[in-house]
Amino acid sequence: MRGRIPSGPESVEHLEGSKQAKRRLRLILETMTGTRRVGEACAELGIGEQRFRQLRAELMQAALARLEGLPAGRPRQPEESAELADLRRQCEELKRALQVAQVREEIALALPRVSVPAPDQAVGPAAAKKKKRHQRRSPP
Repeated sequence: MRGRIPSGPESVEHLEGSKQAKRRLRLILETMTGTRRVGEACAELGIGEQRFRQLRAELMQAALARLEGLPAGRPRQPEESAELADLRRQCEELKRALQVAQVREEIALALPRVSVPAPDQAVGPAAAKKKKRHQRRSPP
């Protein structure tokens, strides 16, 4: 015979897992390859034949499910709900409003205080004297 030596239940020892799980798997595989009878495996494991057959069926089902063809690529991300999308939009709006407020604050702090007179008020020392006179004449 050419090529590699076929491996069977012995290959279980190279897998990751507890010793008990490896022992169960090896015994199940031995019954499937015909090197051990189901009754012997049940006696060694301390379980009934019904439980053994259940374990073997679960093992085969898990192996089959793992070997199913999967679509290529990354799985699709679930679409977000309308409520979550609305919350994200509100969050972005609030972030923009905060940035605008911060820029306005920086501008206000950077500019010197300038008081702009109302259009009906005159500017200059004569206007100030006139204002004081009006204040004195007003009745108490």
